[in-house]
Amino acid sequence: MKRNSQIYIFSVALLALASCSLTKYVPNGSYLLDEVKIVSAQQEVKPAPFRNYVRQNPNSKWFSLIKVPLYTYNLSGRDTSKWINRMWRRLGDEPVIYDEALDLRSQQEIKKALNNQGYMSASVKSKKEISKKKLKLTYTITPGKPYIIRNLKLDIRDRVIGAILEKDSSRTKLNKGMMFDINTLDAERQRIVELLVNRGYYKFNKEYITYTADTVRNTYQADLTMHLLLYKASPTDEPKNHNQYRINKVSFITDYDILQSSALSSIEINDSIHYKEYPIYYKDKLYLRPNVLANNTFIRPGHLYAERSVQNTYSSFGRLSALKYTNIRFLETQVADSAKLDCYVLLTKSKHKSVAFELEGTNSAGDLGAAASVSFQHRNLFKGSESLMIKLRGAYEAISGLQGAYGNNDNYTEYGAETSINFPVFLFPLLSDNFTRGIRATTEFGLQYSYQLRPEFSRTIASTSWSYKWTQRRQKVQHRIDLLDISYIYLPWISQKFKDDYLNNANSIFKYNYDNHLIVRSGYSYYYNSIGGTILNNTAASNSYSVRVNFESAGNVLYGISKLINQQKTSNGDYSILNIAYAQYLKGDFDFAKNIEMDKRNSFAFHAAFGAAYPYGNTTVLPLEKRYFSGGANSVRGWSVRSLGPGSYKGDNNTINYLTQSGDIKLDLSVEYRSKLFWKLQGAAFVDAGNIWTIRNYENQPGGAFRLNSFYKEIAFAYGLGLRFDFDYFVLRFDGGMKAINPAYPSGKEHYPILNPDFSRDFAFHFAVGYPF
Repeated sequence: MKRNSQIYIFSVALLALASCSLTKYVPNGSYLLDEVKIVSAQQEVKPAPFRNYVRQNPNSKWFSLIKVPLYTYNLSGRDTSKWINRMWRRLGDEPVIYDEALDLRSQQEIKKALNNQGYMSASVKSKKEISKKKLKLTYTITPGKPYIIRNLKLDIRDRVIGAILEKDSSRTKLNKGMMFDINTLDAERQRIVELLVNRGYYKFNKEYITYTADTVRNTYQADLTMHLLLYKASPTDEPKNHNQYRINKVSFITDYDILQSSALSSIEINDSIHYKEYPIYYKDKLYLRPNVLANNTFIRPGHLYAERSVQNTYSSFGRLSALKYTNIRFLETQVADSAKLDCYVLLTKSKHKSVAFELEGTNSAGDLGAAASVSFQHRNLFKGSESLMIKLRGAYEAISGLQGAYGNNDNYTEYGAETSINFPVFLFPLLSDNFTRGIRATTEFGLQYSYQLRPEFSRTIASTSWSYKWTQRRQKVQHRIDLLDISYIYLPWISQKFKDDYLNNANSIFKYNYDNHLIVRSGYSYYYNSIGGTILNNTAASNSYSVRVNFESAGNVLYGISKLINQQKTSNGDYSILNIAYAQYLKGDFDFAKNIEMDKRNSFAFHAAFGAAYPYGNTTVLPLEKRYFSGGANSVRGWSVRSLGPGSYKGDNNTINYLTQSGDIKLDLSVEYRSKLFWKLQGAAFVDAGNIWTIRNYENQPGGAFRLNSFYKEIAFAYGLGLRFDFDYFVLRFDGGMKAINPAYPSGKEHYPILNPDFSRDFAFHFAVGYPF
């Protein structure tokens, strides 16, 4: 009965949409642009790239299927004085009326794009198909035969530049036999400009590079000549060779106010010092050490001007938290017969001290709670842009389902403190200044302390870390080295019931994790993002992808020392430091995500992640902090967080099942269709797959071990829909997932819930911040 009512409601909604004519607000004599297609008469020329040149597109479709925004607009009445009508119109999209002028412009733009690719005889025609008040438009492109460059000549009258280009000729984008592609010609202009502005040619730009082409009649061939023009300060001046500039002096002005006059003479300066070859001017007090200014500057007196050095200097100073803005100016000067540039690095100070308060709500597998924190930050601790952060945090969570099993305390509380100091240099002994300047890394030292009190136990975690981070290739690549990370986990109290239920069994997987233990690890992380820069939702960008690789190891050095000194093992059969057992394991993770844009409103997102950890030597069980979990908002969304796996293990229906549902191997696969709906709202349809497994057989996790010949049968599948509010700076996400294949059951209806869905059994709701991948 319930299912029939759902089908009835859905049918009524479809009929309501269907009853709203798409052409309700299309004037008589006009046509709704219903569809636009591009086809190519020649197989070697694909039509897809020319879609961007179409100047009028039909109304958007949700998930590329239904024009819901247009239907929404048509729900409004004609009386715009009524608020309900105005609301429907704001939420919807006005019908796109076919415009013949835009049709002609689209043809011209597509033809121009074909001409730029070398198809000079290309033609573009549009065909209209009209049905009632709807119009379908098809553009047929006929590229014709492309023009080929028969001969290539260079006309360079500046001999110095000619010699530079000749040495770099192997990198040219032009050659005989290539298509006469305007885009390639322009790319060659840009390549030459980049080469010359890094060889001292401060005033050179691509307007000094022109082309002439002589076509040979009836041959589809062209003789191309590239001209590099001489320098002219004004149209009436005599042309001359381009000046090759050298840096005369580099000066720092540390108290520049961008709101004041831009003239250098108006900048207020009270004092100055000289450091090596650099004059430094300041107003009241120099807030950065002189060597910090010098080490972050790549512009050197006496060297040729190089745009690359300017950009590297901007990037290097941009890393300093003590600075808010950086501006670099050059003033032309003449010294003897040489062209020189005086460089001024103008620095604007940031606010060095700040205090922040944060309040947040938490949701851990349905258990609601709240957390609060206060943090202090000093961005210039030792006058070298060192950033100190001190943070205090408290959290509370109401734990449901324990039903008094652990006394009257059914709540979770946490108190914590952390501090870190970040140095904007690669701090390590015996490294040269050239190396540390070139890598532009940051060094971070951290200390953390956390006290957690649960109904079952209390736990203290103390840790310290030493790490390096740096970026490369226009911020597309990020590296992180965790040189040393030490964590000490101490459990001062465990309830007797918890011990009886889980720890007193000698074969229990938890026994090690609820003993005091030490983790001394090192690791390396590599992250690549195809669009570069710092973005909050990388896969929200069109046609982007990211790759993340992480590797870490723990306990190997300590184990080697224990063996070397012939240390005696404890009664548990492991080595220890101060009677504290240390973990030994290897762990690696790989993560790939890609976004493919279908059109301006629709895209596909793919995600694949794999991780494996292997405990050995001094450890037979991976520490709980390093184990994998499956299910939840960023995993297989048909399951709640930490409720899937390992393998075919289905839990034992107790109230703290997350303890048993962890593993050493993890697999996550997802595909998601994303569609912009209206305003900031986006929709998604997704399919997830994955699970976790253990490397060894554990008594408390029957069916959880990974087996090469059967693991694929234990991959869980889920499907669902989601809504996201994308506010650019953050995303609120609501996902509802349904189980499709449940590996906890070997066969039957329970194994294939997609064929016999039960909403109360198979549905999981997730709220999260940010995209899942």
